[in-house]
Amino acid sequence: MSTSKRKRRLGVTAVVVAGYVVGTIVAIRAGYRVGRNSFVRCRAGHLFTTTWIPGGSLKAIRLGLWRIQWCPVGRHVDLVRLVKPGDLTESERQFAAGHHDIAVP
Repeated sequence: MSTSKRKRRLGVTAVVVAGYVVGTIVAIRAGYRVGRNSFVRCRAGHLFTTTWIPGGSLKAIRLGLWRIQWCPVGRHVDLVRLVKPGDLTESERQFAAGHHDIAVP
C-alpha cells in the first residue's frame, strides 16, 4: 500500500473517531447518559436500560441516534432512542433500571 493511501486511510479514521468523541461529549452535556446503564425508550413507549456505546454495538443495528434492538419489557424488536434521566420520574428510572437488556454492547 502506498504512503498516500495509508495517510488518507489514517485521516479518514481520525475524522470518524473525532466525530464519535464530539458526538458523545455533546450528548453528555445535553443530559443523556451513555455507557453501561443508559435509559432508552422503544417506539411502544417501554423504558429500560441498555449498554449504549457511541459507535459500537454487537446486539443492535445502529441508525445514528437510534438503534434497532430487543426490548426486554415488551419482548419485541423495535427502534429505541436514548432518554435523558432528568426527563424521567424517579419511579420511571427505577422501573427502567429493573429492566436491562443483555450485557453485551
